[in-house]
Amino acid sequence: MSEVSDKLQEGEAGVRGEQPFPDQVRSTEATRPDLHGLLTTSHSSSADISPSPSAESSGLLSLPWEILTHIVSYLPVHFVVNVLPKVCHALSNVGQDRTSWQLRAQRLVGLRAAFPVGPREDFDWPGACLQMEQLITCWSGEVEHVARQNQEDEERREQAMPQDGEPGVGGQDDGGEGQVGVAVAVQEVAYGADEAMEVAVEGEEGEMQHVLGGDQVARLREELEDRLEGDAAALMEEEMDHRRVFIANEGRDAVLNHQEDLPDHRNLGNGQHVEARSPSPPPALECITLPTGHIAHVNSVLLLGGEGKVCATASRDWNVKLWDLELGSLLQTMGRQGDFSSHRGWVWCLASQGPLLASGGFDSTVRLWDLQAGGADRALIRTGAAVLCLSCQPDMLLAGTFDKRVSMYDTRAAAPLVKSIRMHSNAVMCLCADDKYIISGSKDCTVAVYDRRAGKGLKRLRLSSYLLSMSYSGCEVWAGDNGGMLHSFSMQAGTLKPVSQFDVGHTALITGIHRSPGSLYTCSSDCTVKVHIPCAPPRTLSTLHYQTGVHGLSVEAGVLAIASGDVRVQVWRPRK
Repeated sequence: MSEVSDKLQEGEAGVRGEQPFPDQVRSTEATRPDLHGLLTTSHSSSADISPSPSAESSGLLSLPWEILTHIVSYLPVHFVVNVLPKVCHALSNVGQDRTSWQLRAQRLVGLRAAFPVGPREDFDWPGACLQMEQLITCWSGEVEHVARQNQEDEERREQAMPQDGEPGVGGQDDGGEGQVGVAVAVQEVAYGADEAMEVAVEGEEGEMQHVLGGDQVARLREELEDRLEGDAAALMEEEMDHRRVFIANEGRDAVLNHQEDLPDHRNLGNGQHVEARSPSPPPALECITLPTGHIAHVNSVLLLGGEGKVCATASRDWNVKLWDLELGSLLQTMGRQGDFSSHRGWVWCLASQGPLLASGGFDSTVRLWDLQAGGADRALIRTGAAVLCLSCQPDMLLAGTFDKRVSMYDTRAAAPLVKSIRMHSNAVMCLCADDKYIISGSKDCTVAVYDRRAGKGLKRLRLSSYLLSMSYSGCEVWAGDNGGMLHSFSMQAGTLKPVSQFDVGHTALITGIHRSPGSLYTCSSDCTVKVHIPCAPPRTLSTLHYQTGVHGLSVEAGVLAIASGDVRVQVWRPRK
């Protein structure tokens, strides 16, 4: 009897898999969704675990590999990337399945959208899926709550305002409308807007590229919004009643206009109730407005440090300022000792690399500031023409100027100018670069590629509109033009190819753009900021409205900073 008992105990131990878990895996058990008892049938060594159906187990790992990867595809990306590899070898392999990531991405963008827009080789699928989940979670729900609370606060202030003998809100609004016209006029003069220009892309051989999006997509979007308006509003109201968002500031200029193509609301039109489900626990957004520190329009905003905690602003009041976003307070105004301002003209653009901050202005200078030395003045570079765009690379600064040139500067040298190239016949409005190539867009309606290593121009594309903003990451280049259209290009081995054009609803100059593998942000002089998923066509999640044209934006670590068209800067960020 004792021998039989011993064998039974050994068999039970083998089925239970009594090998202790690692401490760090045990510490995450409380937060793992739907994985209770996942390894109750695992073997004593993770190396012995096989994903094949022939494994002698009766738990989740005994399922066919295809079913297992399908189940895991419904877990949050951060869990698949950070937790499952610590559980066992078999589950760590799930996160390396390229096909499962592609299926997850397709589910997030929708069946009718193509993703990614550019090449798929070496594409960061896990990173893109993680960013898309975070973007959908933040911008598809929390902004409505923010906007609703802002409206309620505004109504309470109006009720508390004296009725007789004091100026009311209407007088202030009139002044705001006057500022709108001035701001838009100045913006169009500075950029040289041409609203009558037709938007199309012309290839090297002269053929016209097909335009995606356009009026058909706009009409389809409007029809979908009409069908979903009633049920979607009721659903979001029910969901928002269970969520609380703390607003650090009034943020009253930001009002969400609409919410489009939510994946969880596809079947609302058939009268059935569909439960809204986020792919990961949603961080609440909070909105803060920096105190009025400038006395003229803010042209550019830039988040610094990689964590979204410090922000630089450049203004038409000739100054560059640094802000502490943790405290929402001004750190300092940049400037040399004895100078009354940072520049001697409008400060138009900003760029940074490590501790170096560069500012370019209409005074035909680029000024370098050392952030590690408390913002001390590091160098003054005279460019000979107004500086319209900047890009910082390691030990190299690139400047696009009004005199049709792109100039390269060595920020370590006493005589910083390395080379000045002229690939355009009009002002250089935007540029981006990496360690191999420089891509620039000009008011002459061309886009040029320059090979830094070979020291020569590679390609020049002609468009029917000119680009004002550009974002380059991976093998994709996204740009916004003077007519409100988005352009996407693929960039491989020095070859820039136009892919598509998209109409996302902007009606004027696209003054700022930021694209990452899983997110796309755009702003325009039409007084809007839009948040999209970068698929084809882009899926717009949110639209923020402002009283004046928006001049620029910056995105870092999930934080969005907006130069909201006047003297203020607004910051949207996940609540900690």
